[in-house]
Amino acid sequence: MSMDNKKVENSEGQPKKLDDASRIKTLSPGMMVAKRFFRNKLAIVGLSIIVAMFLFAFVGGAVCPYSESEVFYTKEQMSKKYAGVTEIKEFQYQNVDGVKLPKDVASKMILATTKKSNIVETRDGSLVGLDNVGNDSYVMFLITKTEKKLDTAAGYKDAVDNNRHSFTEGNKTYFFDDADGVVFYDATEAAIATKVSFTAYSDDIKFTYDFYRSAIIAMGKNESTFESEGKNYSVTQDGSSALISLDGKEYAFISANNFNAIENGVFLSPAYKMAAIEAINADAGKFTFADENGKDVEYTYENKNGQYVISSFKSTQVIDKYAKPSSKHWVGTDGNGMDLLARLMFGGRISLLIGFVVIFLEVFIGMVIGGIAGFFGGWVDNVLMRLVDIIYCIPSMPLYLILGSVMDYYHASSTFRIYMLCIIMGVIGWVGIARIVRGQILSLREQEFMIAAEATGISIPRRIFRHLVPNVMPQLIVFASMGLGEVILAEATLSFLGMGVKYPSASWGSIINAVNDSFVMTNYPFVWLPAGIFILLTVLAFNFIGDGLRDAFDPKMKR
Repeated sequence: MSMDNKKVENSEGQPKKLDDASRIKTLSPGMMVAKRFFRNKLAIVGLSIIVAMFLFAFVGGAVCPYSESEVFYTKEQMSKKYAGVTEIKEFQYQNVDGVKLPKDVASKMILATTKKSNIVETRDGSLVGLDNVGNDSYVMFLITKTEKKLDTAAGYKDAVDNNRHSFTEGNKTYFFDDADGVVFYDATEAAIATKVSFTAYSDDIKFTYDFYRSAIIAMGKNESTFESEGKNYSVTQDGSSALISLDGKEYAFISANNFNAIENGVFLSPAYKMAAIEAINADAGKFTFADENGKDVEYTYENKNGQYVISSFKSTQVIDKYAKPSSKHWVGTDGNGMDLLARLMFGGRISLLIGFVVIFLEVFIGMVIGGIAGFFGGWVDNVLMRLVDIIYCIPSMPLYLILGSVMDYYHASSTFRIYMLCIIMGVIGWVGIARIVRGQILSLREQEFMIAAEATGISIPRRIFRHLVPNVMPQLIVFASMGLGEVILAEATLSFLGMGVKYPSASWGSIINAVNDSFVMTNYPFVWLPAGIFILLTVLAFNFIGDGLRDAFDPKMKR
């Protein structure tokens, strides 16, 4: 009977016989398994996904211009605190050169001004006279009582007319107190105490004591000019503030407020202070002032418990957190400003390598223990199987928690954590493979080929690992391929719980750890969704490959 009525001929043109060797097409067992495997479409899909994942993780990571821990920055217009403004409520002291005030004069002066007393007695018995020159400012004198009667002196009468308590007679300065009758004192001018601050318009201006004193007295008298050290100054006063000019040029700014720059190295010019005070007095809420480049900058302020905090919008370099996918970052950035595509690539290396390393350890340990237990049987089998039962009873999650806490305490590196994770998962997960190998070897060791191997004097290790284990290898391959997905899921779970790979190293599980934050999960799905999809595809792919291998190794499958 021929096919399509055509004869099958040999190379000489003669019809082939039914027992002709060239008519018989044979395949090796490996080729038969491969042929059956590649007929399985799902297995091919799974294999394609795994190849794509390896190319993505290893080749992609090699050509990626970014590293897994590279942090990216961007510039944003942010409201930053620029300066603080506080009303001066304590006295500021300017001493005469070479004159020192008693140490406790500041505290005593508060009490004296509260009681409206003109004399302060310090702890060491020193007397300090206070001469009010207006605007809550005082010229301070070190005084000692004198027996002189100076009530007829011209200077005394002029001081009384101007509501002052000091005067000069001849070359000497005197102080008098009229609280309990007029008492005169020899006086040495020591300092001026005031609740204002002075700001120079240029760095080369240095204020002298005489300038401080003359300016304060002029402000107290509401005078428009004053003289100091032979120079004539003009005063433009606005409430508790004043602008002092010299020869028509701005010289100094006096204010009842202290200005403090938030950032080091920032100089708050008098003009800036004047603009801020004008805005605060007008309750404007904001003001505009030109910066050093002449560009107008808008400042806002708010009152916090009596202190004004001035803020401005500035271009500030910040970490580029949760940046959306763009041409620069195809998948976006995470909460640490790192490129997610790069972390997915490098994280894929760790997740895939952990899976293969753990499976290798499980298969190796399980093959050795199960092979020995199944071959020898008896007490050896009992001992090894009881060891398997003990390992089965160890709760893996509490063990991972304990080890994670220990490594956190000793600040273990990311590399060390990866090694330990592989070792612990491999040491705990081999028991299932050991039972499979033991069961198969128990049935194989009594077969004829093993009796022949023993009769020929082959050593026990060679009989186990050369003749028995290869017969169990198909089941091991299937078990390993399907177990790879479980290991990757376990690693992802541990990293999600914070017990696996630690920052700055990445794995797909640690990337998904962002789901711990509900805000990130809801508003930035691009942070965690790609890693979740990769884990899903990888686990499915390994399961497809495992199913394909199981069917391919099944001798009952049709050829």
